[in-house]
Amino acid sequence: MADRPQPHQVQVHRYDPTTGYKGQQKGPSASKVLAVLTFLPVGGGLLSLSGITLTNTLIGMAIATPLFILFGPIILPAAVVIGLAMMAFMVAGALGLSGLTSQSWALKYFREGTAMPESLDQAKKRMQDMAGYVGMKTKEVGQDIQRKAQEGK
Repeated sequence: MADRPQPHQVQVHRYDPTTGYKGQQKGPSASKVLAVLTFLPVGGGLLSLSGITLTNTLIGMAIATPLFILFGPIILPAAVVIGLAMMAFMVAGALGLSGLTSQSWALKYFREGTAMPESLDQAKKRMQDMAGYVGMKTKEVGQDIQRKAQEGK
């Protein structure tokens, strides 16, 4: 019974350098070696490009910072004026587009001359119906008030 592990015990597998861990081969596989040989130059190239970019950015900032400090009082108002001018052109374009849309709608509405009298007739009929309904409701309310007044006497 000492040979068998107890249910609550865990067996520990150790790495054997001569046979490999759990029957694996010794050393890395060919696909891993090929992947490392392929991506090593690519990674090195990208790392060198990022280093060059960082260096150029630092040089550009070193040159541009004094210029921005010297010409800041001129550059800031110029940027504000250019921004406002661009916004004005965009607003003018939007207002022009809405004006053209409104004119197009009005032209289409007036070209359909037969639709206007029909809509006016429909509006008149609805107003007459509403007036009749309000008159009838007023008459009913008046009768209710008279009845309550007579009951109160």
